[in-house]
Amino acid sequence: MSVVGLSCLCSIKTALLPRSVIPLLSPPIVNMTTATTTATSFNRASFGGLSADFDPEWLLTPEQKELQEKLIALCAEVLRPNAIASDRDLIYPRKNFEALASLGLLGLFVPKEWGGLGENHVCAAMVVETIARYGCPSTAMCYTMHLGAVAAALFRAHDNPELQSLLQRLDADVAIGTLSYSDPETGSHFWYPVSSRAERTSSGWQVFKKASWTTSAGFADWYIVQTTSPDFSGDYSDLSCFLIYQDEVQAEPHKWDALGLRGNQSGTLLVDGVAIPSQRMIGPIGDGVSSNDEIVDPFFLLCSSACWNGIALGAIDIAKKHVTRKKHVDVGMRVADYPTIQDYFGEAIIDTSACRLQNFSMGQLMDQLTNDCDWSVHADASALPRSAYLHWYWQIKFSAAKNVAHVCDKMLHACGGSGFKKDMEVERYLRDGKAGWVMGPTNEILRQFVGKSALLGFESLDYWNQSVNERVLHNEVKKMSDIDKRKLAEALLAEVNEKEASAADVLAKASAEKAVMAGVGA
Repeated sequence: MSVVGLSCLCSIKTALLPRSVIPLLSPPIVNMTTATTTATSFNRASFGGLSADFDPEWLLTPEQKELQEKLIALCAEVLRPNAIASDRDLIYPRKNFEALASLGLLGLFVPKEWGGLGENHVCAAMVVETIARYGCPSTAMCYTMHLGAVAAALFRAHDNPELQSLLQRLDADVAIGTLSYSDPETGSHFWYPVSSRAERTSSGWQVFKKASWTTSAGFADWYIVQTTSPDFSGDYSDLSCFLIYQDEVQAEPHKWDALGLRGNQSGTLLVDGVAIPSQRMIGPIGDGVSSNDEIVDPFFLLCSSACWNGIALGAIDIAKKHVTRKKHVDVGMRVADYPTIQDYFGEAIIDTSACRLQNFSMGQLMDQLTNDCDWSVHADASALPRSAYLHWYWQIKFSAAKNVAHVCDKMLHACGGSGFKKDMEVERYLRDGKAGWVMGPTNEILRQFVGKSALLGFESLDYWNQSVNERVLHNEVKKMSDIDKRKLAEALLAEVNEKEASAADVLAKASAEKAVMAGVGA
């Protein structure tokens, strides 16, 4: 089929469709007269990497393409030079955030009526991927956490003036946000904050948060933190979220010195009994699980996967530039002329394209579920459309994090000894990409979640250790002698009796206090 015929075939009125329902795999309209112009206008040539022919540009609206063009230029001029300094000297990328704010990107999701860009999930994936690929992977990950925090705030901002005020000044004030959900006692099981709590006060809440890993810790201007709810009674699925400002946290950035993503400043965070007003609870008491499933998981996994895909692409770009220039004069060939090197690149591009399309597909799904990321959907607090697809978000992160490590490794091989030099940068991308596998939820957790839920059902995941595995329990009891069984039974009965007696004491004390108050009132 001719190019003209293909172009006619592909132009089946997709312009009349909402951008969220254009099929993911619709082929792009091929226009050979503008392909080179597009690539040049995007300033990709200055990176010497893959051309725009290898980007699924048909997924983007004209406005999003224009935004990407500006962002790539900004990466070349500001973000990438700063990335080298951040990696070398452990510098937090605030200057890069200032540059992103100049394009309105801190308010990417914020509705236009609040001064934001009002963009959607596909655009978010594109922006993060572009920053990681052409600019600075550390900035891309810090920005991912910022977008997660913005989304968590927008989720419950419709009736909260405090959140609305913050969201309307993100770009003007370069107000960087982040999420703080981890716990030193539960590792990457971030949904289980056993070391954190919140208590009621006469004017609001007193928040105690202890986190083992918080990206931008001490550098972000505001934080969304998760603790057990006020009036916690032992059920760790009873979680609440709070807005905390920079002057209310304690961090230890001097301890951060990592293999890669060295500008992240990801470290411990402490909120030590800070008293905050009532409006700084995000949503109602106990809304944490809804926030996790509807916002934190979907947005973090979508955007962090875009970060890993961007790093893989960045490594491919760097390696392509090298192998197409490096010559072996003894055989009259460039490195790129060897079939083995071509195989490396073919596999890397194909695998990375699969991860990208899987990720953008999830972005499109999220757009379809929410009318292009329309936050008014959540005026109904029970509306949680994204949460029905959790295992798909787990899969995109697993795939992207697995792929980036393999691709960066192969691109270093393709560059030979030159790849070990810092000035080529492929070694930096390799180090940055290693974070993907271990960043929570780790790939070990995600593949086990997917496999276990497929085989045993989602209820078997038991996030908060609430379900008894009776099969295992009975099997272990069968191994015990009659004497051991009796001892176990006696110990269990004693434990139950102690709890019942304690509960009775608490009830009696409450009744006595109530009687005293009634007497005072009389």
